Amino acid sequence: MIKLGLTGSIGMGKSATAKMFEAEGVPVYDADAAVHEIYGPGGAAVSPVSASFPGVAPKGFIDRALLGPRVLNDPEALKRLEAIVHPLMGGHRFAFFERFADSPVVVLDIPLLFETGGERAMDAVAVVSAPEAVQRARVLERPGMTAEKLEAILARQMPDHQKRAQADFVIDTGEGFDLASKQVRALLSDLHDPDWWTRRNARLDDARDAAQ
Repeated sequence: MIKLGLTGSIGMGKSATAKMFEAEGVPVYDADAAVHEIYGPGGAAVSPVSASFPGVAPKGFIDRALLGPRVLNDPEALKRLEAIVHPLMGGHRFAFFERFADSPVVVLDIPLLFETGGERAMDAVAVVSAPEAVQRARVLERPGMTAEKLEAILARQMPDHQKRAQADFVIDTGEGFDLASKQVRALLSDLHDPDWWTRRNARLDDARDAAQ
């Protein structure tokens, strides 16, 4: 099984790209959906998160609109939340791998993949990207979004150019999703090509040698 990490900053088109992989028959693990499940009624995170952040679950589930402001500009609070959520998410991923154990490729759609060091558990990483102007226009069209909120979110995320530099693949959605779909199909072809892996591993070896 090849584990492909799929990531990208807000507004880059990552969710749409994940659907492209599903359309090609590739199982996709949706980290955001997993968070919604553990935050929902009866979810495994409700009790420990409520204990650490009183008042965020007035109706028996974690209200992300109440939790968000508690961690958005507070690194220590965010670390406390991540210490609760990350182990629970690990259990979700294990169940996903068991379910699709016979799949040659699986995609793990994880927004903060690089920020959390999750790329080390991947066999390869694809970053979804778009020009900054396209990104901002997409995000600011969302209900309730403001320029201030966008800047706070971006402050938590690795800059796009750094993600692109560390990626094995870059899927550019800036010129439309039809072109991005072609890039997804080309990516999957590369993953099944032994020569691609040889070239990729040689590139990584050269980078390590240069860093020493």
